[in-house]
Parts: sequence; structure tokens; C-alpha cells
Amino acid sequence: MASIGILGITGRMGRLLVEEVAAAGAALAGGTARRGDQWPTDPAALARTADVLIDFTTADAAIPHIAAAEAARKPLILGTSGLNAAQEARLAEAARHIPIVYAANFSPGVNLLLAAAERLASALPAEAYDAEITETHHRQKVDAPSGTALALGHAVAKGRSTTLEAAGIESGRDGHTGPRKTGAIGFASLRAGQVVGEHTLLFAAGTEHIALTHRSFDRRVYATGAVRAALWALGKSPGLYGMGHVLGMA
Repeated sequence: MASIGILGITGRMGRLLVEEVAAAGAALAGGTARRGDQWPTDPAALARTADVLIDFTTADAAIPHIAAAEAARKPLILGTSGLNAAQEARLAEAARHIPIVYAANFSPGVNLLLAAAERLASALPAEAYDAEITETHHRQKVDAPSGTALALGHAVAKGRSTTLEAAGIESGRDGHTGPRKTGAIGFASLRAGQVVGEHTLLFAAGTEHIALTHRSFDRRVYATGAVRAALWALGKSPGLYGMGHVLGMA
């Protein structure tokens, strides 16, 4: 029976992961928590005992968690958003030695949305169809745009044979901003109440609009997907994988 270690086991996602590990018929190897909780706080110790690790904590904790998994040569499932360039570079380096599944969102529906976004973007030229992404999350979320919104932006850019950086980002519009830049990808973020997650990608031309929307009603969908990814990663070769690989779409 595979054993799964949960980094941040007492958090909102951590508690759901405990339930989903049991539902999947896997064993709980333990977890880490903030100092003072009942769980150990040493990720290296957890990595040595678990077969695979799941991390939904914070970007600040990413480097030590990546290092612990790499040192123990254990797969890592990383769902933490808001990583900076240096943290993502460290992630890619570790993926040379261990399998890592890194995803902005572990919902199967969102990953199908990303695939559809790329295909639509390849068929709808930037000169005629503006791409706008709106996202709404709970008031406690600390990063904006969300990781899923940025993943949608990257999917649109990839479908148009460019990068998000090259296409240009339009966000935080306020005051006299001038006309919209052709080909740029727009983002708008809303934070209110306890919204789990809503994302809409709009392709808007002068003659028609096409909108793709995904709504999450329960955070459990992310936990279920992460446990699925953890079981999938066991025995895989080192590399940086996405949820598309887990779902058989890549």
C-alpha cells in the first residue's frame, strides 16, 4: 500500500487530503504542520518515511519542501501557487532527480479547460479576438491573478505560438489607460466572501463572443486530483509533469 505524506496537514487543504488519502485506499505516512501542532515540522523526516509527498502550503515553503523530496528521492506533488522565477527554477532542477507533478489546479475540469483554451486560441487570431480572463476567489487568497488564471493565459499564448510575456499582460486597469493593446491577454481578479474558485476565459471579436467558464464548488476536487496525481507519480521517471500527464492528455 502506497504511503502519502502531507506537507501542511492541518491546513484547510491538508485536512481534505487526509480524507482523500483514505478514500483512495492509500496509507497516511504523516504530515508537517506549523510548530505547536501535533504533527512533526521536519519535511526531511516526513520525506524519508513517505512514498510520495503532497504540498499545498505556501510559496515561502516551496524551496525546503522541494529540497526534502529531492534528498529523499521521493516524488512530489506541488499545488502551491505564486512561485517566483527562482523557485520555479529550483523546481525544474529537482525534477532532474525525482518525478514532480506541478499544477496550478488539480481539478480535472480545469485541466480540460486549459486544453480547450489552447485549441480555441490557435483558431481565433489575436488580431480579431481579444482574450480576457476573469477570476474570483475567497477573500483570504493572497496572490493575484490566481495560478489557474495565469495557466489560462499561458495556454492562450501557446495556442497563438507565443509566450504570455511576449504577448503582454493587461491587468489592474484604472484611470486613463489608453486603448487595449492588440494581442495582449487581459486579467481581472475579484476577491470576495468564500468563493472557492471561478474562472472565465472570454474571446471577444466585433461580431461574436466565446466564453469558457469553470466553477469549483468544493475544494475537495483539488484534494481528489492531488491524491490521484500522487498515486500516478509512483514509479515514474524523474521529470516535471503536469496534471495533463496524469489525465492521459499529454
